[in-house]
Amino acid sequence: MFDNVDWVQFAVFTFLFAFVSVLGFLAARWRKAEDLEHLDEWGLGGRNFGSWVTWFLIGGDLYTAYTFVAVPALVFGAGAIGFFAVPYTVIVYPMVFLVLIRLWSVSHVHGFVTPADFVRARHGSSMLALLVAVTGIVATMPYIALQLVGIEAVLKAMGVTGHLPIIVAFGILAAYTYNSGLRAPALIAFVKDTLIYLVIIVAVIVIPYKLGGWQEIFGAAEQKFADSPNPADGVLLAGPVQLQYATLAFGSALALFLYPHSITGVLASRDRNVIKRNMAALPAYSFILGLLALLGYMAIKAGIVPIGADPEAGEPGDGNTIVPLLFDQMFPSWFSGVAFAAIGIGALVPAAIMSIAAANLWTRNIYKEYINKDATPAQEAKSSKLASLVVKVGALVAIIALDPQFSIDLQLIGGIIILQTLPAVVLGLYTRWFHRWALIAGWAAGMAVGFWATYQIQQKVFNADGTVTVTKEHFGGSAFPLSELGFDTPNVIYAGFLATLANLAVCAVATWLLRAMKAPEGHDATRHSEYFADQDDPRLQDLPEVVH
Repeated sequence: MFDNVDWVQFAVFTFLFAFVSVLGFLAARWRKAEDLEHLDEWGLGGRNFGSWVTWFLIGGDLYTAYTFVAVPALVFGAGAIGFFAVPYTVIVYPMVFLVLIRLWSVSHVHGFVTPADFVRARHGSSMLALLVAVTGIVATMPYIALQLVGIEAVLKAMGVTGHLPIIVAFGILAAYTYNSGLRAPALIAFVKDTLIYLVIIVAVIVIPYKLGGWQEIFGAAEQKFADSPNPADGVLLAGPVQLQYATLAFGSALALFLYPHSITGVLASRDRNVIKRNMAALPAYSFILGLLALLGYMAIKAGIVPIGADPEAGEPGDGNTIVPLLFDQMFPSWFSGVAFAAIGIGALVPAAIMSIAAANLWTRNIYKEYINKDATPAQEAKSSKLASLVVKVGALVAIIALDPQFSIDLQLIGGIIILQTLPAVVLGLYTRWFHRWALIAGWAAGMAVGFWATYQIQQKVFNADGTVTVTKEHFGGSAFPLSELGFDTPNVIYAGFLATLANLAVCAVATWLLRAMKAPEGHDATRHSEYFADQDDPRLQDLPEVVH
């Protein structure tokens, strides 16, 4: 397990990991509430986070450890297509600006904790709310598991093998999340984001200098992709993947704030102005993401070979180890240890928030709705705490039992899944034109199209002799070939975009038919003015007193 460990790296990594773990337990006393046995306190931090805390919390939530290793790995392996993450994190904030403040207002008036709470009240359908809750849990689970991929990549680069270190890390995560709730990742996010900014800024200055400058870096990348047998690879987007790039960026932007953990960070904000400021300031993370992506090109110039790769046998190895290996090669052991800690801690923050968000969905929309309708606030909090443990254990078992590459494919499908809640949640914030039964039919159609489309997608390897080897017949990614629909074109499209179009089409047609049949409408428990309520509005529900 520790045969080839760089002990300086491991010591720095362990010290910083232990430091944030202590912070996680102490977070229960930070912005201390009189009673943590309440879902508003344990699951939403008292709904009282200001601009700075929210900025670090949401940033730490959305920009995960997997982002830090997978985006550069995709750029390393395929080139320009990997930069889709940059425009989508730019366009997402203007798109959700007006959506999130409306959700914050109506949620605070009614005491909603989850997006499914809102759907239940808005559309008057417990079945639709259940579907939204289950969808959120299912889409979040592989996302939590993938945080382990980032930690695994770091451990491999340090020479640590075996599953025991990961089990210990997630055991600590489970303990302080159970103890402190959302306050733990909110406090740790300050350390995580500070380390990430420090590491990336140093990296984009020092590494290009050591490699001879940006001209050499881009030249090496251009040469690699010119020699690649895959026509889609390149520092510029090839024609067949341009549509995929656009739809993947747009679809990912639509999906980002539909994930329960994203909404959890927003609902924890103190008032509408906090959200407005954060939607204006969060694109700063997109700048860092762009710099992160460039690490993929730096790794090409540095001659990095992924752990487990065997070029002669055609084995690509673990591409997620690209960035840790680059840091290991370019920096002294103590600084690479800091960089590894930044990635590892970057897994803890989103994993904690994701598990809390999934647990809140279980408690509010399954446990209280169907199992214990008269649950007290303390019983709700207890249910969420236990559910968060179950979620983490499930994610841990998945990553240990399954091939990590399979888990990555599951996450791609997760984005397609969560997009199918868009009509009920996002459009529901503005209109009740869609019939509640039509929204259920649209959800089912979107799910069916999404799974059918991803089932058709093969995973291929382009060989140097011009032949193509199919390594996976089904669920090989998210790029759906339009030729499967009968079009004579090599273009591909993001499967989630196609599924969402089907969802919206069915919603519209089914609504028209149901209205013509005079099918009963659900009761709307919200009022128009409630979507504009702010902190000083007397209609906001009283929350447990927070001692500052």
